[in-house]
Amino acid sequence: MAQRNRQEPSPNRVRKLDNDYIRSSENNVKHKPSKQQLIRRRRRMLAFFAVASVIIFSLASMLMKQYNHLEAKEQKKAEVLAELEQIQEVQEMLKLQIAKLEDDEYIAKLARKEHFMSEEGEIIFTIPKGGQSKEQEQDDE
Repeated sequence: MAQRNRQEPSPNRVRKLDNDYIRSSENNVKHKPSKQQLIRRRRRMLAFFAVASVIIFSLASMLMKQYNHLEAKEQKKAEVLAELEQIQEVQEMLKLQIAKLEDDEYIAKLARKEHFMSEEGEIIFTIPKGGQSKEQEQDDE
């Protein structure tokens, strides 16, 4: 058998194709992350989302607490304003009563009405409240 002179192909004899597909596939091979890098990236993303979710949850709970606190304060404010309005009405009534009590004629009229005091020669008659006499009340029973 005849031996042929076989030479191993040298790297210089193999030609590389130079087109876009070959260049992009070479870039992909060079930049393809390893499995460890992918695992590390996933762990980092998981840690980031865990921390972010804890922060968001804490902020949301604080917001809800503040909202409830504000709502309670608004309710308390409404109650206090209603009480203030009642007190102001009482105060106005008392001021009016003070003004009336400074009038001598009003004091005399009040003394006659409530304490049955009379001037000389004056007769006081009392009329039952509600406009009914004692006879009518007995008839109703």
